[in-house]
Amino acid sequence: MTSAIKIIGSSSVNRYLVNARDGGFVLIDSGLSMGRGRLVKELESSGCLPGKLNLILITHADSDHTGNAAFLRRKYASKIAIHPTEVKAVESGNMLDSRKPQAPLTRLIYSLARLGKSDRFTPDFTVEDGQDLTAYGLDAKVVHLPGHTSGEIGVLTAQGELFCGDMFMETKKGLRFGYGDPADFKASLEKLRTLDIKTFYPGHGKPFSGEEFELSFPVSPPPS
Repeated sequence: MTSAIKIIGSSSVNRYLVNARDGGFVLIDSGLSMGRGRLVKELESSGCLPGKLNLILITHADSDHTGNAAFLRRKYASKIAIHPTEVKAVESGNMLDSRKPQAPLTRLIYSLARLGKSDRFTPDFTVEDGQDLTAYGLDAKVVHLPGHTSGEIGVLTAQGELFCGDMFMETKKGLRFGYGDPADFKASLEKLRTLDIKTFYPGHGKPFSGEEFELSFPVSPPPS
């Protein structure tokens, strides 16, 4: 793991603090809304003080990734960016708003994990596939990776590090795809095969290498 990346502790979701070239920082995902005191301490112990957080980049609209975004924007005078397909979900707090139609049980589960009213937000701007992030001090580009949600994105650095949100997750049986649309996952997988990725940084679980990716996903995912 490069020293320019720090995983900010959370009980269930990874938040990645990345050093920017101008001395500031970019935060990829913000975690659940609980434990904000600890989050602030970890940010500030890393040198990320108010005025230093260039951008909060959200991979997708689920509440475990967006819960602190509005709070951090207020405290650090930062900006928030997300894919346009995810905007309705972070404004409404309803995670189903960024997903294709779901089975009744899945709809119920997601309806119970809404983003609280005080934590909902409108992003400062949206990002599209291939968008360059050098304006925020990050030698990286956005990669649209639909599957878990319709507007999920990854962030691929010039060094081959991919922050991939919930495209993948680590289980006792090894790496697997996050829950979502099989056809979209297949298309995103094929896109990833065309990229030079050395290390994957998932939203849940430990980072893994490009070699592990190839071993875990030698073929496209089967239909659900």
